[in-house]
Amino acid sequence: MSEIKSVAASAPGKTNLFFAVGPLMDDGFHEVASVYLALDLREEISVSLSDSLEIQVLGSIPQNHLDQVPLDASNLVVKAADFVAAVTEGNLSAERLRFALTKNVPVAGGMGGGSADAAAALLAVADLWQNSAFSADQNMIASTVVLGADVPFALRGGVCIGLGRGEKLTEISGVSKLHLVLVTSDQGLSTPAVYQRLDELRAQRGQDPRKMPPAEVGHLVIDALKSGDLALLAEHLRNDLQEAALDLRPDLKLTLDAGLAAGALTGFVSGSGPTIAFLAADQRSAEALAVKLSSQGRPAIATSGPSVGAFIRDEH
Repeated sequence: MSEIKSVAASAPGKTNLFFAVGPLMDDGFHEVASVYLALDLREEISVSLSDSLEIQVLGSIPQNHLDQVPLDASNLVVKAADFVAAVTEGNLSAERLRFALTKNVPVAGGMGGGSADAAAALLAVADLWQNSAFSADQNMIASTVVLGADVPFALRGGVCIGLGRGEKLTEISGVSKLHLVLVTSDQGLSTPAVYQRLDELRAQRGQDPRKMPPAEVGHLVIDALKSGDLALLAEHLRNDLQEAALDLRPDLKLTLDAGLAAGALTGFVSGSGPTIAFLAADQRSAEALAVKLSSQGRPAIATSGPSVGAFIRDEH
């Protein structure tokens, strides 16, 4: 066993600049086509050996968000450790680990915070257990989708097109820094509930959720990202889950309207929501927008991306 007493790792939250939802598949999941953006809001985790499973949670997000984080084996960090144990020689178990989480990504906010925790845990636990077989190659990254659709991207970071369930990643290189403002919500949204509502809304329109067209990323979004054309990007951002999220939470439309009135280039639901993301022209504009929205009682965070994927922070 390693003499290292603890290992720390970091992984990014995300937003989806583009998210098309294709047909409902036989396994109950949907085919998707996404453009992921890793954000400078990062989850931090430290893992050490222990006599029993321990999970400690701190962070910069509100206490009511922190209180939602499970402290038992249902937490994704434990599932990540079990994943590593399954591909590591020896009698290893998450039941003999202590996890210390510092959360900066809103919980149940459509920003992949739990997936970032899992990604950071994967690297930290593998390093702690000295598993040289665990690596960030394409096959290993794709296989981590069993922990959650956003985990492969949290490992990789940057800006990527994600196909399949989001695990088939292709990097979009050369993307300049984008500045966003995120407005969080005290009341989360269940991702499965949002997908289910989307299927219901489609069925009401006479669309068979199982026979929707294949999900594809619009080339104009890719062109806008590569050229840095924010006006073009704002025009072609899309999230197919947005209508379902707004149907379940009509109050979110008020936040969208407030951000646009305050000068955002565009606004959209982040992932399955309820976090609302606004694209700003630059850092100063993002900071001013965050201040204005916060003064209206809408908790807002100015952030940016792309950010790097999960990495080992230190060992001691």
